[in-house]
Amino acid sequence: MAGLNKVTLIGNLGKDPEIRYLEENTARVNFTLATSESYKDKNGNKIEHTEWHNIVLWRGLAESAEKLLKKGTQIYLEGKIQYRQWTDKQGVQKNITEIVGDSYLILHKKEANSSSPNNLPSGSVDDFNKKDSLPF
Repeated sequence: MAGLNKVTLIGNLGKDPEIRYLEENTARVNFTLATSESYKDKNGNKIEHTEWHNIVLWRGLAESAEKLLKKGTQIYLEGKIQYRQWTDKQGVQKNITEIVGDSYLILHKKEANSSSPNNLPSGSVDDFNKKDSLPF
């Protein structure tokens, strides 16, 4: 039986996407995504907790993200979780947990010239390649 590795997140970008081109001109973009939840403690105080996720997008999806997404943009993201290990220049083993995105959808886009942080996006699913968009 095959396994399932599926992640669904709704959150806000913590920084602008950073694009790099690897061998054979393959695009890779990285950014952080914040997901928050709130609850009340036993004294009735509202507690908010934020998790930060390392996001990686590849190829056409990376290029569209670099053009359309900015810090503060709220997105819906689907992908899979990936764990990587490597040894740095000093010989220290490093570990990272990443979400490799398969698709994303802009929910709210923070515009630089606007007083409202939750304007509808100027880009839409139509701006993506068909393989880069969600099926709805």
